[in-house]
Amino acid sequence: MIEALADITEDAFLGGQLLLKQQRSGHRAGHDAILLAAATQAQAGDRVVDFGAGIGTAGLALGRRVAGIGLSLVEINPELAELARANAAANAIAAETIVLDVTADPRAFAANGLVPDSVDVVLMNPPFNDPARHRGSPDLVRHTAHVATDETLNAWVHAARRILRSNGALTLIWRADGIADVLAALSRGFGSLAILPVHGEAGRPAIRVLVRAVKGGRAPVRLLPGLMLNEKTRVPKKEVMDILEGRAVLPLVEP
Repeated sequence: MIEALADITEDAFLGGQLLLKQQRSGHRAGHDAILLAAATQAQAGDRVVDFGAGIGTAGLALGRRVAGIGLSLVEINPELAELARANAAANAIAAETIVLDVTADPRAFAANGLVPDSVDVVLMNPPFNDPARHRGSPDLVRHTAHVATDETLNAWVHAARRILRSNGALTLIWRADGIADVLAALSRGFGSLAILPVHGEAGRPAIRVLVRAVKGGRAPVRLLPGLMLNEKTRVPKKEVMDILEGRAVLPLVEP
């Protein structure tokens, strides 16, 4: 099926540790997925689910860093799911790929082995552009991957809460100006939040937030020092290159 897809490129991530096939047009993997993986804590034996996995970038980057996890890549688009399946095999990372709408009802999840209280870690990069301020792409795949509805975040967080075990962790990336929506969504059933603002460059407002939350957690919220992606010259900072090339993790991953 992969051979039947037009205009497939193979791109290197994690400094060449991960080679991923993806469509030349439409939604393409980028830094957000690698930052999400670098912010996700997991250990061997954990069951890990990547919501909205696309071609598998975030989940496979985590699988490359942490051996021995039980990884499931959940993606609504069958063509992207097929690419994710092929990418896992090509990179020798054990993962199952599930074609599933994250907003589906619990029966659909259970039919795919994702029953309540069965998962240790969920990571997700939901569609997060505000349709009132973002002109959606005419490309359906790109539009679905980027543009949120009013209920997108709540629905995805609710699904994560349902399948996570008590004390399981959710890690997500969202646009920074939507942090109030993130906090509201996580107020039901999650605690022990750690929040990392991500800035394009020093002196500018944050463009993303990475958030780790624990199901049933009770520890105070931690607001971490912001991550600056670029120097004033717009050259990527060395610490960021270390993260993007798989040599370092973000401080949401506790030692």
